[in-house]
Amino acid sequence: MTELPTFPIRRQHPSVLPAEYEALRERGIGRVVLPTGKFAWLVVRPEFARFVLSDPRFSSDKTSGKFPKLTPSSLNKLKHCAPFMINLDGPEHLEKKRLMVREFSAERLVSLESRMDAVVNELVEAMLAQQTKPVDLVAELAYPVAWKLQEMFIGVPAAELKKMRDHVWDLLLRTSTEEEEKAAAAILNNHAIEVLKEKADNLGDDMMSRLIAEERAEHGEVDWYRMAPMMLSNAQGIHNSFSTMISLGVLTLLSHPQERAALLAEPGRMSAAADEMLRFFSINDGTPMRVAVEDVLIGDTLVKAGDGVAIPTLPANRDPSTCPYPNELNLLREQPVRHIAFGHGPHQCPANRLTPDVLGMVYTTLFDKASTLELAVPEAELTYKYHSIQAFGPETMPVTW
Repeated sequence: MTELPTFPIRRQHPSVLPAEYEALRERGIGRVVLPTGKFAWLVVRPEFARFVLSDPRFSSDKTSGKFPKLTPSSLNKLKHCAPFMINLDGPEHLEKKRLMVREFSAERLVSLESRMDAVVNELVEAMLAQQTKPVDLVAELAYPVAWKLQEMFIGVPAAELKKMRDHVWDLLLRTSTEEEEKAAAAILNNHAIEVLKEKADNLGDDMMSRLIAEERAEHGEVDWYRMAPMMLSNAQGIHNSFSTMISLGVLTLLSHPQERAALLAEPGRMSAAADEMLRFFSINDGTPMRVAVEDVLIGDTLVKAGDGVAIPTLPANRDPSTCPYPNELNLLREQPVRHIAFGHGPHQCPANRLTPDVLGMVYTTLFDKASTLELAVPEAELTYKYHSIQAFGPETMPVTW
């Protein structure tokens, strides 16, 4: 009997598609074993992925006992918090998503990108002002930019966002009894509420300010406890994904000098190149996951109610039906590729337009200001790690100029 692969399927290199995905390519779906020992379905075809991610018969409720969990009890601990948008389905999810999507309107993106451009320039110049070389681009540019942009978008200082992230991990990973869970959740919720109240006294041009102002206008007061997850969910993980794409993108452009020169000569194309990198690397391939709420056919495979389904984005975005030569990184593609690096359906990340633009801004600014930038070690000597459960990129990246 063939041994089933374990999910998440770990990469050895950011650009290499694991063989376990290719083994399922023809059928498009197969069984995997989760770290908990339970079974789930793994979907690798893009048409199957889009079907699962858009069909209401597959739920995102991570607090469900049937949901495919990567740890035995971590997600159950979210019961101590108000509902998170990413765990909701149907009208309740759409109502909260509506509030988020407004932040990515064309008008707001113009204002946001202008402010982000100033921040990116400042942080690039700060790195280049360092006298001691080589410099670790991951620590000195990728992470500072990611945290600063997250701070700007949410409207909460990065130091507080880092505390929130640590409090979430304390709750999910460092508690083992009900009493410990309640104590950790109290610290998490109380800190979030304290930050929100401070924000309410200092409203600005950011997401949380607008949410607070709207809540006050509609209800006269703010339900701080129920609002906290909107802030907490945005404080988790985004910086890891974005910083990983900064370092991977810079590494890619360093190793493709001809394409880099062409893109810098036509900076309007850099955003499309960033989008191609997002497709190719698909760094958030450990999610999404769903649970079937009734029997459903995926292709000719019957997925029964209660079965878990994993939909990693990497194999779907490397499928031959996605684009010509999907396993090649083509920074100068003439036609945009329809991919699912940001998910699909009701839970698709609304930053799908903003992210390539801002990444392109970072790449262009860096190479415009440091045309002689280069790795300080051979690329073969770089090591890679998961900066979160799924953001796989360079552990460090020494550069000089």
